[in-house]
Amino acid sequence: MRRMKLMIPGPVELSPEVLLAMARPMMGHRTPDFEAILEECWSGLKEIFQTKNDMLLITGSGTAGMDAAIASTIKEGDEYVCITGGKFGERFVEMVKAYGGVPREVKVEWGRAVDPAEVDKALSQSKAKAVTLTHNETSTGVLHDAEAVGKVAKKHGALFIMDAITSIGGDYVKADEWGVDICIAGSQKCLVSPPGLAMVSVSPKAWEVIGKNKTRNYYLNLASYKKSMEKKTTPFTPSVTLIYGLQAALRAIKEEGLENRIKRHRLMARATREAVKAMGLELYADEGHASNTVTSIKIPQGLTDEDVRGKMKKEHGILLAGGQDQIKGKIFRIGHMGNVEYLDLMSVLSALELTLKKAGRDIELGSGLGAAQRVFLQG
Repeated sequence: MRRMKLMIPGPVELSPEVLLAMARPMMGHRTPDFEAILEECWSGLKEIFQTKNDMLLITGSGTAGMDAAIASTIKEGDEYVCITGGKFGERFVEMVKAYGGVPREVKVEWGRAVDPAEVDKALSQSKAKAVTLTHNETSTGVLHDAEAVGKVAKKHGALFIMDAITSIGGDYVKADEWGVDICIAGSQKCLVSPPGLAMVSVSPKAWEVIGKNKTRNYYLNLASYKKSMEKKTTPFTPSVTLIYGLQAALRAIKEEGLENRIKRHRLMARATREAVKAMGLELYADEGHASNTVTSIKIPQGLTDEDVRGKMKKEHGILLAGGQDQIKGKIFRIGHMGNVEYLDLMSVLSALELTLKKAGRDIELGSGLGAAQRVFLQG
């Protein structure tokens, strides 16, 4: 089986250190040795989230963290202002409905960022308990202004629940400074760990709401995780092997330095955007609010998803992401999160140029590479 080069918005390619860590012998999850690993992970995650709030670790995907946030705070009939504008923002709407809540959608055109004034308006016209936001909407390649949304939520006394699954570890996320009451991350994105772990930070304000709520969920009841966290453990059997990998990944992030890591991600994003524009391609997301971990690009007129992504996979062993729902077959996405560096990106851009040229596009070979190199020269 041919090994694929993963240039998608997660899961990402893992380092040898993380892979080796997961090959360690199994240990008991109710032992002092494992407690020490959990404490190291909780501490490292707090630094990345930039929070002093409680940190919880759930065996489950990032969506499990989103589910836990809604299930633990909602009761039937509660109104939640849900900012959409992409596949994952809409997921919060579905969850609120699933638990008997009433979502008040702030609909955002796909490829555009939310206007905080629209959130303010929605809160003024409702009795919303919370505001939900997908910070970095990978389905469209848009990065929303979470700080501004946090200020609006605070003004109205609403909880601020934020999905930071594809921004944590790759872009600025300041949970405490931005007033994020429940902040959610996933292991397989910018944290460069295997899929299957969700991380959730919870503020005192959110704990107050959770404490008064009778959750309809069992496994994803945040109150259970807090009770166990205070005993240096988890309420249910955790994925020991995945947590070994997370521990190694967090050590790598600390070694690189969070600020350096964010700068690297932003450099990769700028280089990607300039390269595809130089190839004559059109960006899908509003460039003023473009994601720094994934770039969304319109498939050129006359070409198909198979002409671009299909050929990249078959001929070069490079896996790119496609569009979802209403933009399926209309865009492709290059993920540049995790450990992606100069040579990784340049090889992908080179293959993309060749693919487009073979598909009949009038493109000068080297145009995208040159544009990316100029970005890297500027630093």
